[in-house]
Amino acid sequence: QVQLVESGGGLVQPGGSVRLSCVASGFTLENYGIGWFRQAPGKEREGVACMSRSGGVTYYADSVKGRFAISRDNAKNTLYLQMDSLKPEDTAVYYCSAATFMVGGCPSSRTPYRGQGTQVTVSS
Repeated sequence: QVQLVESGGGLVQPGGSVRLSCVASGFTLENYGIGWFRQAPGKEREGVACMSRSGGVTYYADSVKGRFAISRDNAKNTLYLQMDSLKPEDTAVYYCSAATFMVGGCPSSRTPYRGQGTQVTVSS
């Protein structure tokens, strides 16, 4: 069964850190570009951090540059998102994704490889 399962979300104070994990099963992650997306209430889904299959090309949304870092561990079939210096506006449901076709540096929205999402709430 092909699936991506996120974990690591929760409630964090402003200025705090969270590390999201996404474990892939049923396919080999190293053959795919990867990415993290988020969607806040009333807003469109946006690409936050993405990485090419080789790992040589990364993309970060301007709003998270210098604070978030995407990484992958192909041996564990897992991708990560390290989130530091969190702000209330980072509050959203975060989704991981994998694709062979990238658009604007991130997995195509048409990819069937998506997780169900994990909630991150930044609040004091």
